[in-house]
Amino acid sequence: MLPALLVSLIYRDGDAIGFLLTIIGAGIVGTILMRVKQSEGRMSSRDGYFIVASAWIFISLIGAIPLYISGGFESFPGALFEIVSGFTTTGASILARPEDLGHGVLFWRSFTHWIGGMGVLVFVMMVMPMENDNSMHLVRAEVPGPTAGKLVPRMRTTSMILYGIYGIMTLTLVVLLLIFGLKPFDSFCIAFGTAGTGGFAVSSAGIAGYNSLAVEMILSIFMLLFGVNFSVYHLILLKKFKEAIFDEEVRVYFGIVAFSTLAIAWNIFHYVGGLGNALRQSLFQVASIITTSGFATVDFEYWPEFSKHLLVLLMVVGACAGSTGGGMKVSRVLILVKSFFAEIRQIINPREIITVRINGKPVDKKTLRSTRVYAAAYMILVCVFTLVISLDGLDLTTNFTAVLSCFNNIGPGLNRVGPMANFSVYSDWVKVVLSVVMLTGRLEIFPMFLLFARSAHDR
Repeated sequence: MLPALLVSLIYRDGDAIGFLLTIIGAGIVGTILMRVKQSEGRMSSRDGYFIVASAWIFISLIGAIPLYISGGFESFPGALFEIVSGFTTTGASILARPEDLGHGVLFWRSFTHWIGGMGVLVFVMMVMPMENDNSMHLVRAEVPGPTAGKLVPRMRTTSMILYGIYGIMTLTLVVLLLIFGLKPFDSFCIAFGTAGTGGFAVSSAGIAGYNSLAVEMILSIFMLLFGVNFSVYHLILLKKFKEAIFDEEVRVYFGIVAFSTLAIAWNIFHYVGGLGNALRQSLFQVASIITTSGFATVDFEYWPEFSKHLLVLLMVVGACAGSTGGGMKVSRVLILVKSFFAEIRQIINPREIITVRINGKPVDKKTLRSTRVYAAAYMILVCVFTLVISLDGLDLTTNFTAVLSCFNNIGPGLNRVGPMANFSVYSDWVKVVLSVVMLTGRLEIFPMFLLFARSAHDR
């Protein structure tokens, strides 16, 4: 919170006291916890999942305190929803006018996108010494995708490489936004939201308020770049260009983007006044939704039904594994589609050995099983959470897309939670439920449920 405290002091908006009190309180609690005797044993996979889920919950509770103290939120559940949306890079907000908040609070909510995009504990591993086996358990629980691997033998070095790439790309975006007319404060906040594929804006007008084709195109490109698996960028640094270019997940990802952009542009052509406008609006919205960034330049609530349905499908698919984006991930969708056709071939030829391959390599049985279980759990939980929040009395489209938006860490939904609306329509208890939905989606289901599994607490 120190950068946010500094911003508060520079702009003198009166938010500094909230950050200062929270920093002192968190420092005291942290100091006490550091003195607790630690186990000498190695961390297990179960421990890694438990630590990650617990850490995200407590970081969210602490992160909400300065928002609540600032007076910009009527209740603590509202402030909690906002900061969970920040850390999980969802970008869903309960604020109608973000510009009414102080600069420190606005900076903090955007900065949480940048922290949460790559992973809170991945950052911890970069700055703190930790045994390699222990750190790998944390990465498996926090990094999105069907598998989590190391770029280099030591996890600390891996996290430094990831954050190095992440930081350079973010700074490049900041510079470009400054060149094309954005103020320094706006440039950093929007860059944090783009890098973390979050979506918090600093005003109610959002990205459309800048009224700049250049800014929209730059953001579209960078949203798509941050939706790519960061291991691909590491391959480029190692000059393994062929492996990077022909990565199957990346090719399918950009194929989906190209198809969706052209299909929506064709569908809205007669509604937006020309092909140029159609392509501009379509590309930005497609890039924002598939990467789960959540920015919007138009109210796609008024688009034809085909375009809205396609955007909902993009919400589910999401970005690449190992990126800062959310959703089910392109790699999982690839595995599920190939598994489907492999099953058909197996039925036709029972004696043939059928294998599912990604990048020419067979997918191991553990990954296949976990992907299928994840997909089943995903569908069940979306239905259950939609049913639960329906008790608040809103319509099915609003509730279903709100859950999809929060579970996939996207931001806007449809109807009463559309791109030009917000989540203030829900009561406080639903905001808490949706906060749980966002955390469950960001940590990809299992770490959150492990907290409540009795066997996870038994030794």
